[in-house]
Formats: sequence, C-alpha cells, structure tokens
Amino acid sequence: MSGGVDSAVAAARAKEEGHEVVGVHLKLHDRDGRCCSLDDALDARRTAALLDIPFYVFDLRDSFRTAVMEDFVDEWVSGRTPTPCVRCNGVVKFRVLLARALELGADRLATGHYARILDGAVAMATHTAKDQSYFLFPLRPAAIERTWFPLGDLTKEQVRAHAAALGLPVADKPESQEVCFLPDDDHTSFVRAARPDLPAAGDIVTEDGAVVGQHDAWYRFTIGQRRGLNVALGRPAFVLRVEPDSRRVVVTTEPHRLGSMGLVAGGAVFVDAPEADRPVQVRVRHRGELAPARVRTSSDGRFEVAFEEPVRAVAPGQAAVVYDGPRVLGGGFVDLALPVAPFAAAA
Repeated sequence: MSGGVDSAVAAARAKEEGHEVVGVHLKLHDRDGRCCSLDDALDARRTAALLDIPFYVFDLRDSFRTAVMEDFVDEWVSGRTPTPCVRCNGVVKFRVLLARALELGADRLATGHYARILDGAVAMATHTAKDQSYFLFPLRPAAIERTWFPLGDLTKEQVRAHAAALGLPVADKPESQEVCFLPDDDHTSFVRAARPDLPAAGDIVTEDGAVVGQHDAWYRFTIGQRRGLNVALGRPAFVLRVEPDSRRVVVTTEPHRLGSMGLVAGGAVFVDAPEADRPVQVRVRHRGELAPARVRTSSDGRFEVAFEEPVRAVAPGQAAVVYDGPRVLGGGFVDLALPVAPFAAAA
C-alpha cells in the first residue's frame, strides 16, 4: 500500500472478495521524492484502519538502493537510458517483497498495478489508457502464479469512484508517473550528486565530428532528445547517440536517422519465448507504439528484434517488451539499436 488510491482500492477489492488481507507499505528510500514519504505512510495506515486490516511497514531501502538507485546512476553514466520502474518491479516488489509475503503465510501478493494475469502471463489491463504491463515483464512464472492485479478490469475513474464510495481518505489524492525518488524529475542532478568527481562536460558534435556546442553532462541526454541541446544548425537537431568514453553527444538534423529496423537486448525474461517466424509486437517505451516485429531468442539471455517498419529513438537501456496481443511474452533491456533488421523475417 503505497499511500495512493490504486493500492488502496486493490486492498479494498481483495477484502470485498472475502480474502484475509494484510496491508504493507514499503520504505524504499530517504529522499524527498514522490513516494515513500511519511505522509504516504500515514495515508496508507489510515486507509488500512478504515478497511480494518492489519498494516505493516517493510524497510526495503537496501534492496531498492542496489537494484534501482545505483543501477539508475550506472545506466546514465554508461550512456544508457534506464527504466527504474522495471527494475523495482523485477527485484524489489516481485522478488524481495513477494518472498517476505510468502514467508508470512500469504497466498498471493496483490498490487495496484493496472494489468491482468492471462493464461499464465502478465497481460494488458482491460482499459489500455492506464496499462502498466510494460513495467512487469520481469515477472517469472513462479511469481505470476502468486500475483493478483485487482484493478486490471477498471478505469482510473472507476477506481476513484470506488474509493470515494468507501470513504477512503486517498480517493482524490493526485498521482505522479515520474521517477519516485526524483522530487523535481531532475535525473542529471541526482547522477551528479552520486558521482561528484566524474568529469562530465564535453562536446556536442555532428555525425562528421564537427563541434557545434558544449554540454555540462553527457548523461543529461537520451536518444531522440531535441530540447536542451542549445545548438543552432538551421534545423531542429536530435540526439543520435551518446558516447560516454569521449563525453561526446552526437546530433543529427535528419529525423529519419533516428529510425531503427531492429535491436539487440539482454537480460531476457520470457514466459513464452516466440519462434523467429511468429508475428509479435514489441514496445520500447511505456507509451510507445506496439510495433509489429519478429523475435529471435538465444541461450545467452539475449534476443534480437526485427521490426516491420522503422521504430524511432530506440535507446540502449530501455525495456524492450514482447507482446502477443494483450499477453506479455517477455522482454529485456536494449543493448544496441540496429539500422537494419538483424535477421530475415520469414514470409
């Protein structure tokens, strides 16, 4: 129970269905961020009291710091674009928290995610506008068997209405979709504070190496970024790649150069690995398109994706999630974007 309306209604629905429910709030960090504050803990406690369920606070700061915050810094410094919510779900919530829940004798872990379980896999929520299945691809079959998403068939409006009908104190509480431990959504300052001695300034260059500007931190930038470049090239410029070793940020004024026909990803987790000739859809950002593609997996935890049409601004570090209709077959983290398809798709 984060202290927000979604997890509050998830707990309420679980109790309404006759389950014995225990509310758990996670202490994840000490920063003045968008969650895990004292106010959030108190909101969660008040909600649990109104629902008449036991309430506990679990201190998972060590796990969160290692799996999420340190990884977040490492990824930006390496020239990659991290996906911290995926790391949090994959390690902290559906591994560490789930293990504790089972140790306490719970049968299942229920959360306020907008997603479903369908045929042994995570699946999109019924109402896709709030769907969060993209962030849940790391769930392995053993975790999926013990997971329940009570909000998978509801809209946000229905969730708030249900909370209001129950008189829950968080019914109208605002939500945020930004990184929870960045109160001002400034990842650059966060990375700089974590690595104060790291040289960061460098050149902004065109593809032929011409210097067209300077920057104060290469880890400020991600592939496809347009704002904040402060260069004048006569046409809009976009980040094409980030080179952390030389601290160069390479830009292009040709938007088509941002298109990728394929990618290579690592850290693969699949509940149903597709055959190379099987049409699937791949998403490389939470609100990104579901791009028709084919996937070829390997035994070393990597997979290749061949898109049918170019996908814009595929960035190393992003999650590449493979869908078959609403079901999440699996996913991984982009290591390399490719200008051409990595293998010939079967007809």
